[in-house]
Amino acid sequence: MVILKRKITRLDLVLLLMLAASGVYLSYRVKVGLNYNWNWSVLPQFLFRYDQESARWVPNLLMQGFFNTVRLSIWGTLLASLIGLLMGLWRVSHSLFYRLIGRSYVEICRNLPPLVLIFIFYFFVSDQIMPILGVEDFVRNSSPATQSLLAFCLAPPDLIAPFLSALITLAIFEGAYITEIVRAGIQSIERGQWEAGRALGMGRWQLMRHIILPQAIKRILPPLGGQFISTIKDSAIVSVISIQELTFQGMELMSATFMTFEVWITVTLLYLLLTLTCSLALARLETVLHRRER
Repeated sequence: MVILKRKITRLDLVLLLMLAASGVYLSYRVKVGLNYNWNWSVLPQFLFRYDQESARWVPNLLMQGFFNTVRLSIWGTLLASLIGLLMGLWRVSHSLFYRLIGRSYVEICRNLPPLVLIFIFYFFVSDQIMPILGVEDFVRNSSPATQSLLAFCLAPPDLIAPFLSALITLAIFEGAYITEIVRAGIQSIERGQWEAGRALGMGRWQLMRHIILPQAIKRILPPLGGQFISTIKDSAIVSVISIQELTFQGMELMSATFMTFEVWITVTLLYLLLTLTCSLALARLETVLHRRER
């Protein structure tokens, strides 16, 4: 694989200038046409604030939502990957029962509106599952060190149950798409690989573990990375159940300050920071994998 170095051309500069000019023009039209007073100077205080007690800068509303979005995306992708791997294996299983479960899961999640799934799974998990598991009691009775760790990795103790409910909901929804990625990756392996493994006397599990999955993982990594980016964007939907992620905090801040454009432009840039960083990391990962294959 030949990796070409990209250079900035005159066309790139022209497009950047046109984009900048469009931004300036839209800002002017908003100010004149809508009689909107831009007030960017107030916005930084909603990103970080200085805490007098700890004598340091701490995240404020928007950055708190940003970090909650990061937590939701990371844990949601990990949990969705486990669900997708299991259901993907069931989708290609010889057992009709497992195949029916896998296909039913995929068809239900992919053919219902995400908002409907969010409400169904959220209220079921939050109202039925969490009290049975005693999550809130466990967190409440934990040591301060454990509570601090949970607050850093997941959410503050008083919000842990809603956060876990939203996390499970997001993972179940995203897991349906990862299931199809895993299924397609396994089925893309040439039939000769299966026959060679059987000729060596391998069972199906040994064949899957030592021959099929190692090859399939290389093929599913790019679409799996794309699904991680989709998870970042889809995490905004849990704002409808009052999870304090980036979109929810943006709506709350907009309602309190009426700085509509400043808030949503900032939220957009924060989402772009996440997704573009992931895109660059995935491109780097693909390059490394291609080099190792050579």
